Amino acid sequence: MATMVDVAKRAGVSISTVSHVLNGTRNVEPVTRRRVERAIAETGYRQDTLARAMRRSRTDSIGLVVSDAGEPAFAEMVHGVEQASAERGLTLLLANAAEDAEREQRAVRTLLERRIDGLILARAANSTSELVSSLAQEKAPVILLDRLFQDLPFDQVGADNRESMRRLVRHLTRQGHSRLIAVVGDTRVPTLSERLDGFLDGIRDASLSPEDQVVLTGEDDQQLREDLLGALRSRPSTAVVACSTPLAAVSLRAFEDAGLVTPADVAFAAFDGFAYPDLMHPRVSTVHQPAFDMGVAAVQQLAERLDAPKASPRIVRLRQTLELRDTTEGYLFAQ
Repeated sequence: MATMVDVAKRAGVSISTVSHVLNGTRNVEPVTRRRVERAIAETGYRQDTLARAMRRSRTDSIGLVVSDAGEPAFAEMVHGVEQASAERGLTLLLANAAEDAEREQRAVRTLLERRIDGLILARAANSTSELVSSLAQEKAPVILLDRLFQDLPFDQVGADNRESMRRLVRHLTRQGHSRLIAVVGDTRVPTLSERLDGFLDGIRDASLSPEDQVVLTGEDDQQLREDLLGALRSRPSTAVVACSTPLAAVSLRAFEDAGLVTPADVAFAAFDGFAYPDLMHPRVSTVHQPAFDMGVAAVQQLAERLDAPKASPRIVRLRQTLELRDTTEGYLFAQ
């Protein structure tokens, strides 16, 4: 097996020059760098990354655990984390918790055992307080992504869920809608509970009666579909808001079951949205989450935390965009 000594001899340089080329620790003249790189290729030298990590106390790798990698918003977050990591020369280790607390704990433990430099975590709905307590004791810094929790000793990156829902409800009520249905889903998920708070804020802002509104919560999509179908048949609601992409699918199926058409019979808007929304007919109004940018911001926060481990934790919220299309008879609207 070739060594750095072999590379140095072949390139006609010192061992320290080879090290600088490999580790980027000092600028090397372009001609010399190319000579070293050619010698590396010719000798087949491979750097011992484990030994290098032990010397530097860094592995140049980070972990990412997402609650549901199959959901479009989380997939975009993964892409953002992946790109930002690559730009910094970091290896990304990814795990999908599949909304399962035990699977989440195993994934976190496995990544930490691999001595990652830091962890980005989008927590599962039933994530445990024990996990949070254990992470607070770890040397590797932790960034919470998307699902934010107050009073935790971690940096966090999310979206302005409450204010975005408030703006959406304001738009609907200004169009004359006074009886709305919010399909909220599992309120153990902070993102969804924040959107519920924003819905109630919007109702109060419009001076509407809370009793005239319907809020559907729960963990089972089939039950939510049945509850929405019952609500649509039993009361004259004119607008429905789904708080996630899966809940948007639940809502559209309920419309079909009820024989209703959007927007002719009921206005409709959803959070996160579908891929290629302009190909859908009618086109669904959406609160667009900057998921890719959230992933990038999480890596940025992690890099800053590694450079300043004793700095106070920060919460960063990115602004979402209201994209009003056919189902609310609107237009592209961002404010």
